[in-house]
Amino acid sequence: MCPRQTELMTVPPLVLVHGLWDSPRLFRRLEQLLGGARDPLLVPHLSHRLGATPLLDLAERLGKAIEAKFGAEEPIDLLGFSMGGVIARCWLQLLSGEQRTRRFISVASPQQGTLTAQPWPAFLLGGIADMKPGSPLLRRLNDDPHALAGVECLSLYTPTDQVVVPGWKGVLPFGPARTLPVLLHQNVLSAPASLEVIQRELLRP
Repeated sequence: MCPRQTELMTVPPLVLVHGLWDSPRLFRRLEQLLGGARDPLLVPHLSHRLGATPLLDLAERLGKAIEAKFGAEEPIDLLGFSMGGVIARCWLQLLSGEQRTRRFISVASPQQGTLTAQPWPAFLLGGIADMKPGSPLLRRLNDDPHALAGVECLSLYTPTDQVVVPGWKGVLPFGPARTLPVLLHQNVLSAPASLEVIQRELLRP
C-alpha cells in the first residue's frame, strides 16, 4: 500500500450537508470525483419545508444523523454548502459538534447573512429568515464564535455569488478564505474547476 493510501485511510468519516431546495443528490458529482477515498460518507437528507424549518431544528436533525451513523464520539470532517454551511455551523457552535469535528469546510455559505433572505418573514419562512444579515441566529453565532477555534476551518466562496449577497461575506470568522473559480452559486458543485478545488481540500490529509 502506498503512503498516500495509508494517509487517506486515517482520515475521519466525512459528512456533507446540502442547502436550501437541495437534496443529497447535489453531491453526486463530488462523490464520483472522490471515488470512495473519503468513505465512510454521510449525506443526510434534511427536509427544510421550502425554507420554513428553522436552521437550529435542522442542526439538531444533523446531529442525530451523525450520531446514528458514527456513534457519539467518533471524529468527523464536515462540509456544508450554502444554507447547509450555516446548519453545520449551528451544530458545531450551539450543539457541541465542535468537540468531535476535525475540519469544517464552508462552501458558498451565508455565514454573515445574505441580502436575498431579507424580504422573507420569520413567521412564514423561518429557515430563510435565519439567514438575514443580523438575524438573531447569526448574531448568536457571530457574537461568540470561539467554539470554532479548535476546529480547522476553511471558507470557499465566490465573490459574484447571486444567492449569497454580497458573496465576499460568505466566510467563517476562523480559518482561511479562498475564492472558487466560478461566477454563479449554482455552478459551485457542478463546474469542474470548482469541484477540483473542493476535491483537493477533501483529499488533503
